[in-house]
Amino acid sequence: MDKFRAMATFVQIADAGSLTAAAWAMGASLPAVVRSLAAYEADLGVRLFNRTTRRISLTEEGRRHLESCRQLLAAVEDAEAALKDDASEPSGHLTITAPVLFGQMHVAPLVTRFVQRYPQVHCRVMLMDRVVNLLEEGVDAGIRIAHLEDSSLIALPLGEIRRVIVASPAFLREHGRPRHPNDLLKANCVRLVGYAPHWGHFRESGKTFKLTVNGNLEFNHIAPAVQACADGAGFGQFLSYQVAPLLQSGALETVLDAFADAPRPIHVVYPHARLLPARTRAFIDFIRQELKGFEPANLLLP
Repeated sequence: MDKFRAMATFVQIADAGSLTAAAWAMGASLPAVVRSLAAYEADLGVRLFNRTTRRISLTEEGRRHLESCRQLLAAVEDAEAALKDDASEPSGHLTITAPVLFGQMHVAPLVTRFVQRYPQVHCRVMLMDRVVNLLEEGVDAGIRIAHLEDSSLIALPLGEIRRVIVASPAFLREHGRPRHPNDLLKANCVRLVGYAPHWGHFRESGKTFKLTVNGNLEFNHIAPAVQACADGAGFGQFLSYQVAPLLQSGALETVLDAFADAPRPIHVVYPHARLLPARTRAFIDFIRQELKGFEPANLLLP
């Protein structure tokens, strides 16, 4: 039995939703597809599909095995594509997405350098603070700051960030430095419109908790909220990269670092259920190299 072909047949059946549709898509006969699936299940010793006269559906074992097969087949395709593309310059259209402020501060400058290195690539950068469905919206790669659960994507780590509480030195001199997160309940806090009224996650004795904070100033964008904190308006909670320049200049200081929660990972993500063009692979390699070990949080904490 050709295991590679049997695996590809299994994935095609799962994608097509029926044996007949899979046979048509592969240009094979229905009996050949049925025999391939039966031989593959016999070799694995598990049933991959539940089959009736009208429908076919993946078993629990089939669902788990499907993702492994997708990744293996994609890896083989990538290896073959790399041989074909090594001799050619990356070219064509490339669409990238990233969170707004992180994209402005870090991704956009890197994309500029990328197209200078590969002038035949035409890049479109979409900065937005929502989760973009890469496949449905025609996006080749994205930068995400979160723990990921979408198994339809390959996620490669770039670094990590954390949430920090900040205030200006002048504000801290006037109002004092909080010793515990509960001290924020009586303090003026700069908040973001459209976000939950609580701040978190703080960590103490191995447990996380949130606080509902109040203040007399709200913004619907992060940049002016950061600047308001630097101008002495109150405490603010931000991701470390959002305030890194002002922390490094001394315009802001972090507080309550001992209660900081675990860092959040940064990933570059892309669909693995298709062949990667040379331009996408080149961009992924480029940004992984440029952002390797990105950890602004570690620069800010004692």
